[in-house]
Amino acid sequence: MDFTFNDEQQQFADTLRRYLEKSYGFEARQQIVRSEAGVSAAHWAAFTELGLTALPVPEAQGGFNGGPIDMLVVMQELGRALVVEPYWATAVGIEALRLAGTGDGEDAALLERAARGEAKLAVAFHEPHARYDLFDVATTASGQGAQHALSGTKSVVLHGAQADDWIVPARVAGEIALFVVPRHAAGVKLTEYRTIDGQRAATLEFNGTPARRLAGKHAGAATLEQIADYGTLLLCAEAIGALDALNRATVEYTKTRQQFGQPIARFQALQHRMVEMLIHAEQARSITYLAAMRYPSEDANERRRAISAAKVRVGQAARFVGQQAVQLHGGMGVTNEVAAAHLFKRLAIIETTLGDVDHHLARFATLPGFAVAED
Repeated sequence: MDFTFNDEQQQFADTLRRYLEKSYGFEARQQIVRSEAGVSAAHWAAFTELGLTALPVPEAQGGFNGGPIDMLVVMQELGRALVVEPYWATAVGIEALRLAGTGDGEDAALLERAARGEAKLAVAFHEPHARYDLFDVATTASGQGAQHALSGTKSVVLHGAQADDWIVPARVAGEIALFVVPRHAAGVKLTEYRTIDGQRAATLEFNGTPARRLAGKHAGAATLEQIADYGTLLLCAEAIGALDALNRATVEYTKTRQQFGQPIARFQALQHRMVEMLIHAEQARSITYLAAMRYPSEDANERRRAISAAKVRVGQAARFVGQQAVQLHGGMGVTNEVAAAHLFKRLAIIETTLGDVDHHLARFATLPGFAVAED
């Protein structure tokens, strides 16, 4: 199987990397994290100019109809630069509209606004009691036709406060459906907070909040799971970029840190450890690329297997590489003054978002075709 990016994808990655290296360095990123907004309007405008916001949007709504491989290219670069803008949340929201919407009317208008960078989105996957169970939905909706009223609570909505519209799963007559809720709808209580990796998240409490039901042919529980798989794939791609950056930062640091009168990079035992870090990153990269190829499969179980396998291997790599990087950096590895500490924190959050290693191992084991080895 050929995992080589085509010329257009490689050029896009190079252009984005040059922009991030020039304008989104570590110190610039830290200033954004410490700001009241926690995101940068100027960088979001630049992302729009570069075509990032239009990339996942269908051509009919003014986008470039970018597939999983195209998005993988982008997320790797964003992960490498530790970008804190709400791109992941918006891209997942776009996929939700693509899968669950009709492609016409208000759905099309919202996609067009997202393509132009005028609308940021967020999918409210989680509820306080449900942990990683997507289908444990207590939020309810009442109404008829497209217009409903929501009641319930969604927790850890990534970039929820920065979104202009939320995609919210809720139960109607016992079945899961998906709804669009405008940011300034009545009956919403929003509590924003900063996560340990410098990102922003929010708790949303709905009390009779007006909402529009997505009425596409596939707008139920199965689609919610596919949207989560898409989000998981993008997180794995982001982790690949972060792993690359952390490995590179660790190698560079060991060339400058002195012990016994020489750089610790010369010690063979530490060279072996850094090789192991590289192997973990490369294995995570390979399985993430495979998951990107398998995501569009018409066989839902094939998609589930590939996504969960990638999330497990990426999570294992994130933990190993992160822990080794901190040890090789010494005390500096846990300070806010070096990028390695922030990369480690981001990888830790990615590992626990939309299901950790144990969750996805269990999911993989329940899928058809899994067999337990016999003694």
